[in-house]
Amino acid sequence: MSEPTTGPSGGRERIRRAAYDLFSREGTRAVGVDAIIARAGVAKMTLYRNFASKDDLILDFLEQREQTWTKDWLQAEVRERASTPRGQLLAIFDTFSDWFVQPDFEGCAFLTIMVEINDPTSRIHQATVRHLANIRIFLSELAEAAGAADPDAFARKWHILMKGSIMAAHEGDTDAGRRARELGELFLQSQGILADEDRSVW
Repeated sequence: MSEPTTGPSGGRERIRRAAYDLFSREGTRAVGVDAIIARAGVAKMTLYRNFASKDDLILDFLEQREQTWTKDWLQAEVRERASTPRGQLLAIFDTFSDWFVQPDFEGCAFLTIMVEINDPTSRIHQATVRHLANIRIFLSELAEAAGAADPDAFARKWHILMKGSIMAAHEGDTDAGRRARELGELFLQSQGILADEDRSVW
């Protein structure tokens, strides 16, 4: 009997789950197709029937990562933690602070894969750049709602803080989220984006 290819226990979904887990923790360069097949418990034919190449698996992983990490976790978490755009911007670093101390902290897959595949002509590299740009769209929307004069420029600077704090956490600085939040508060003040309690004194 052939393996089912659809449904939560189908071969395709097992392959996607295995690739997601392995790529998240070990990166894409170190993980071969055979490791994914072994983790998924499927035949090699099943993998290639669903994904023509390892590149296709990586692209699928990036799509999953955007949904799971960017939308379902980060964006949802900051909206849960704060009700104002300013508060939500800062809540990014509160969320990161909790993330950085987790024993399974694996960093930003978009950054990791972009560095691993440092070829601007690669469709994988281009996909990582696109997914990072989608994060900035979210930041730009918050910046605009907070009253930033140039939401795109604001988002790019805020994203630098985010990416820097993630890399610092990779170095072992579990306080990187708190440090980035302190810098973020200074930047917000420099942009005239004040908390309600700060506005009341003017």
